[in-house]
Amino acid sequence: MSEAQVIAADQEPVLTTFKVRVLLVDDQLIIVEAVRRMLSDQPDIEFHYVTDATKSLETALQLQPTVILQDLVMPTIDGFGQITQYRGEEGLRHVPVIVLSAKEDPKLKAHSFAMGANDYMVKLPDKLELLARVRYHSGAHISRLQRDQAFRFLRESQKQLADANIELQKLAALDGLTGIANRRRFDDTMRIEWQRGQRDKKPLTLMMCDVDFFKLYNDSFGHLAGDLCLKKVAAVLTEHLKRPADLAARYGGEEFAIILPETELTGALIVAESCRRHLEQLAIENPQATTEFSCVTMSIGVASVVPSPASSVDELIRQADRALYAAKHGGRNRVISADQLPGLTPSN
Repeated sequence: MSEAQVIAADQEPVLTTFKVRVLLVDDQLIIVEAVRRMLSDQPDIEFHYVTDATKSLETALQLQPTVILQDLVMPTIDGFGQITQYRGEEGLRHVPVIVLSAKEDPKLKAHSFAMGANDYMVKLPDKLELLARVRYHSGAHISRLQRDQAFRFLRESQKQLADANIELQKLAALDGLTGIANRRRFDDTMRIEWQRGQRDKKPLTLMMCDVDFFKLYNDSFGHLAGDLCLKKVAAVLTEHLKRPADLAARYGGEEFAIILPETELTGALIVAESCRRHLEQLAIENPQATTEFSCVTMSIGVASVVPSPASSVDELIRQADRALYAAKHGGRNRVISADQLPGLTPSN
């Protein structure tokens, strides 16, 4: 679908309201029907499909979906070839692609990401998982479309400056590379959740994550590969967030943070280990790494506290940083909690 600009009565442009539009590319009608049924009761989602691999590119260019569900095994051209075609088209280059595969295979996952996929699911996923992934990736893509449109408005007319700035403030909370929250949003969220935790006397838990040997990875494969690696790490972290209040953010460089409000330390350690293991299982080659796996891994420090006047946001960050430091110097590719460190007592 081409972008339709909505023009107000005074002829001032306003940002388009985009709808979630799903394009399923799969030659099995039984899969098409199953996905259609999962999405049929969602009024905010528009569903389209194509079973002929040779028509997927033309259909995608015409529909301009907000997310593509791509089967890997198809006649004529496989899913990897189709992803390459999408990424070669300016109009589809940034459209999120979720690979649908019959196999839970780390090497297939890694190759899918290397070819430009944004996510990987084993079919058929359950309805809740499918809806969550579709809405997450569509939301990020729609934010990108709105941001780009806002910039065009600014170039076209100075009269739109005030309204466009309001929209840009919302989008400024996103990290430009990974699409997740940036440091500014992290700081704002920590402040808000600290106040809420202090008021409700609920724990606030912070995970600080650092990609191991990332400089060596960058030096080996180049900055473009490094950027893609960071996108994959961001995707891994966001996949393990289960509640709307949970927030994954790019803290800086190759360092990420996850805020888990109302989460005990025990539960946060489970999330941290799941994230660490997930990234390891992607088996992203990093031959310069000195860990036993020679692949991209991450170290994670976790700290938790019930906010009170006797503590502070800065102290919680320091504790998580100390735990991260201990994980890095303890061999990397591991999770350490602050209450394991000398001189610190358990916070909850």
